[in-house]
Amino acid sequence: MTVIRSQLIGTGYKLPAKILTNDDLSKMVETNDEWISTRTGIRSRHIAAEKETTSDLSYEAALMAIKNAGIDNREIDFVIVATITPDNTFPATAAKLAKRLGLTPGTPAMDVNAACSGFVYASQIADNMIRLGQVKTALVIGAETLSKITDWTDRNTCVLFGDGAGAAIFRAAEGNGDSLDRGILSTKIYADGSQYEHLCSDGGVSCNQQAGFIHMDGKEVFKVAIPSLVQGVEESLKMAGVDMSEVDWYVPHQANLRIIDSVAKKLEISMDKVVVTVDHHGNTSAASIPLAMAESFAAGKFKKGDLIAISAMGAGFTWGGMVIRI
Repeated sequence: MTVIRSQLIGTGYKLPAKILTNDDLSKMVETNDEWISTRTGIRSRHIAAEKETTSDLSYEAALMAIKNAGIDNREIDFVIVATITPDNTFPATAAKLAKRLGLTPGTPAMDVNAACSGFVYASQIADNMIRLGQVKTALVIGAETLSKITDWTDRNTCVLFGDGAGAAIFRAAEGNGDSLDRGILSTKIYADGSQYEHLCSDGGVSCNQQAGFIHMDGKEVFKVAIPSLVQGVEESLKMAGVDMSEVDWYVPHQANLRIIDSVAKKLEISMDKVVVTVDHHGNTSAASIPLAMAESFAAGKFKKGDLIAISAMGAGFTWGGMVIRI
């Protein structure tokens, strides 16, 4: 049976030039490299310049993805940006990006806010639109400038976050409808609003007219993160009709190395098959998975036909998983 699949044809990424190390942070708050690295696995992160925006990072990541895909900008007929740090409250950062890329006027563009799960959410939306025949080529971006909503006097949160953008281009292609097809094989997303207050901004347009800073109850997030990330993988694998033993690479949300290691153990996958970038990216929320994927492609780590499992968990709480054969 012939089906339409969303094939991944190009990826790209952009990291701000400024690198903030743990030693740098020790001069700003009461902390040190050992304290941060042993608890999180993070050693450095990239920080956007004062006037460097989420759309700036998105634009550069998009250009790289378009070049790697070997397509013309105007072939893109849908843009979706996953972010919790948009340039403006409205309109969507995606609309600004579409204009900057010179896309055909009328090309639909939207943002999605699912925090660290944003790329999985955005990919599911793009995949559904491609499979329904509504669009042919979708640009999906995860991008954040979290440094702009980070309280740099709070050592419990400021050590965790970084800035960056990752982009992926998906294009409609025919498949046989089985797990050997190239493209997105399955996606599954979840949310639980009862956990809302454990990871959120303490500001907002409607509540106090401020962007606010990141507030996090680390113990509660840690407690939920591991089973959520595992569920995202297991359920999406089941939907795709594949077993964990068939997975070539696992790309988790890059929040904390201890979480990633625990999830890998529960999934019974070797850390040699787990993509880890949290050490030099920090937690970049919606950008973390596409950043990790784009870096892996650039390094020659992935090869055609590889089966990749993905899962993420973030504020909301939101979580989910995706299985893709590249």
